Amino acid sequence: MLTIGVIGCGYWGPNLIRNFVNLKSSEVKVCADIAEDRLDHMKQLYPSIKTTKAHREIINDKELDAIVIATPVSSHFTIAKEALEAGKHVFVEKPLARSVDEGIKLIELAREKQRTLMVGHTFVYTAAVNKIKELIETGELGDIYYVSTSRVNLGIFQEDINVVWDLAPHDLSIMNYILDSQPISVSAVGRSYIQPSIEDVAFITLRYPGSILANVQVSWLNPSKIRKTTVVGSKKMLIYDDVSSLEKIRIYDKGVTVQPHYDTFGEFQLSYRYGDISIPKLDDAEPLKIECQHFLTCVENGDEPRSGGISGLNVLVALEMADRSMRDNGKEVEVVYPDLSSSR
Repeated sequence: MLTIGVIGCGYWGPNLIRNFVNLKSSEVKVCADIAEDRLDHMKQLYPSIKTTKAHREIINDKELDAIVIATPVSSHFTIAKEALEAGKHVFVEKPLARSVDEGIKLIELAREKQRTLMVGHTFVYTAAVNKIKELIETGELGDIYYVSTSRVNLGIFQEDINVVWDLAPHDLSIMNYILDSQPISVSAVGRSYIQPSIEDVAFITLRYPGSILANVQVSWLNPSKIRKTTVVGSKKMLIYDDVSSLEKIRIYDKGVTVQPHYDTFGEFQLSYRYGDISIPKLDDAEPLKIECQHFLTCVENGDEPRSGGISGLNVLVALEMADRSMRDNGKEVEVVYPDLSSSR
């Protein structure tokens, strides 16, 4: 049984604790947070779990095999580095770190210590996203033309990162996963309306190999909560609505075809296809439970996690390029990835 310590009991930490507690192959022994009321709450829910306000007590605990980190982004690197140096396996919430350089250091350290490093890109463990990946890989959608996502809501406004670093990691990890590639260029525009110098709305455009275009809209300043992804292919199209409880994916047998031969503009015609709409049945298992179990399995078998260090680093690269583009009035930035193919 893998013994686990959790650092951070605020917004997301309790969900991680709940799942690791309920898995048969793990035991949460201790959790840490700087807020006494959060520790009191955890103690009420799980009386057997020890609590502490000093996260280094967890890192230095020789009885622990792994550390789960659910703290503000600005502290991810420092805590993950300390945990890896102490010989612990590490699960860190998204994004992996605050910069590409920090991400590289964590990957290299995990490789040196022969420890599992995994990032909490929860959406790549959802049934809906894996169904989309299956539809793309089997060719049911045809050649992919473009992907468009909207992830907007009112709040929660962050103080240490902008909306791109807060919300876009979800969509970047999804697109990298379903397309099995990474963007080759990024351009972005954003604005700070509420907090000075912290963008609360942004529009990101990415070019993927194969002439695939992607657009990501993220905002903390929207009256409605929207979590919607559109994938348009040459054969079929689909809409993934994560807010929907019953029909998360709708596949549209719609398309348009240019007639292969015409001699004049007057003969030019497009053939529109309006077919059926299908709604695939999806597994209703909690994605976070699947993600937590995947971490335990990777630690046990020494496998590279689906959302391992390299995957997390690829998202960091795109985030940094989006930031650079926003500072340069939306100029398109070519993406260059570090060569860490030999890392765990």
